[in-house]
Parts: sequence; C-alpha cells; structure tokens
Amino acid sequence: MTTGHRRSPFAAALPALLLASGAPSSAAAQSLPRPDHTVVVILENHSYSEIIGNNSAPYINSLRTQGANFTDSHAVSHPSEPNYLALFQGTTEGLSDDSCPHEYSDPNLGSGLLANGQTFAGFSESMPYDGYTGCGSGDYARKHNAWVDFTDLPSTVNRVFADFPSDYTRLPTVAYVAPNLCSDMHDCSVATGDAWLESRLGDYVSWAATHNSLLILTFDEDANDTSTNQIATLFVGPMVQPGDDSTPIDHYAVLRTLEDMYGVPPTGNATLAAPITDIWQSAFLPPAPRAQIPPTKPPTRRTTAVRRP
Repeated sequence: MTTGHRRSPFAAALPALLLASGAPSSAAAQSLPRPDHTVVVILENHSYSEIIGNNSAPYINSLRTQGANFTDSHAVSHPSEPNYLALFQGTTEGLSDDSCPHEYSDPNLGSGLLANGQTFAGFSESMPYDGYTGCGSGDYARKHNAWVDFTDLPSTVNRVFADFPSDYTRLPTVAYVAPNLCSDMHDCSVATGDAWLESRLGDYVSWAATHNSLLILTFDEDANDTSTNQIATLFVGPMVQPGDDSTPIDHYAVLRTLEDMYGVPPTGNATLAAPITDIWQSAFLPPAPRAQIPPTKPPTRRTTAVRRP
C-alpha cells in the first residue's frame, strides 16, 4: 500500500505535455517507438560530472556518442532505495531510508506489462537464487531490487543475473538489471562498473542496434546527497537520435516513457510526468492515424412511372 507520494522538485520543470490521466494518451503513443526489448540498467551513487567525460568510464562515454545523453537528468530522492521504487512504481512509497523488507501492492510497470500480455523480469547480480526475498547476501542488496517488494508480481520475475539470456530474443519485453554492490560502482570504482557494463551488456547493445531494441542506463542518485541530484542517463538503440539532450527529466519521466511505450497505464507520480518524445528517429515511430472520412451517401435513384396504354 502506498504510504506517501513525493513529487520530484524537477517535475514542475518538465516541458510540454503534462498528463494527469490514468492511461497512456494517444498523442504520446504516436510520439514513441515500441522496442521489441528494453533493458534498464541502474548504477549507483555518482553524479553526472563523475561519469560523463570521465576517462575512467570509456565504455559509458562511448555509449554517449551512440545514443541520447540527457544533460539535465535527476534522481528524485536520497538515499538509494526510494529512487529504485520511483523508477519502477512511480513513488518513493514514503521511504526516506534503505530499510528492509517492505511489501507493497500498488500497480507498477511490471504488473502493467503482465496485465496486457507482455513480459517483465528483474535480474539481480549475486542474488542467491531466483525468487529470493532476503535483505542481503554477499554483494547482493534487496534495497536495489524494487520488483521483489510488490505482492502483485509473481516470484518468477525476480531472477538472478546468471539467468540473463545470451540469446537476446528470449529477453522479456522489459528487463531491469541491478548489478551487485561492486559492479554498480557503490563499493567499487567507476572503472570497475564501466568494465562490468561493457563485458555484460556490450553484446546486447550491439545486437539491439539491428533488432529494434533499447538500452536505458541510469543511476539511482548522485554521490553527495546534493539537492540537485543530477545523474547520468543514456538511451541507446536504433530508434534513438544520438546527441546530448537538454530536456529536464527524472526517474518519473523515464518510467512514464516506458509505460507509454508499452501501453501500460501510468503509475504514481509518473501520471504527472511528460514522456520523453524528442529523441526518437522518425522511421521508428508509429504512423499517424488516418482521418476517418465518412462514406458518401449514394445519390437517390429516381424512377419514372410508366403508363400503360
């Protein structure tokens, strides 16, 4: 049950379309592609300036040249756990700490995908086994695994990262990836996390380029508990126009984009966020609906009476 809704201070700055309805708008749907697969990877505790332009993150910076780099992207809270919830469900659930365990029953991205016949799974590195509900084990931390908290999701969506398929056609519609406390840069260096990302997801990025699929890379929060909370966020895939993008976004905007992409009713504060619509290649957008022209009524046929002699 939701215990609180905390709107990001950056939500008011989101431009253009502010949507308050409980369902995807047809206008937004026409502005978004629908990738065959989307993989969302969440790294830890580094600000935008510590990643973008940092020589210790050569792979991430190579992704910057391949995709859209958001120069005004922000987390919504401190510390980590509320941000993971925001990115998956659309609220921080009132949390202001990294406590564990928690259970919620609110609609979320995963339950929305399953309800409309699509698929979802979350893959956590170093989790002991599929369906694990413990708060931690070695380098695994449940606080970085939002999907395990939701009772409306089956335990089968909570999977170890070893299950991440090498045959990418077997990926779910949307997959979230939570690296362990070293690989996500929480306990280890930027260089370590960058190398992990390239070794584990580099082949997926290459495959996605020719298979209508998308990588979203983001961070939970910045490193110093700042009020601006600026983080790196990248979208990489064949449907994305490469380049820096100055649109102000936050975790709610990323979630809203995913929900609208796949026809999922927006959840929590994502209902107030604008989907990201200005980075897409036009060739990947759905065609605009044709105007329905009412059929013309056939002319009335007149008959002339014939007199019989």
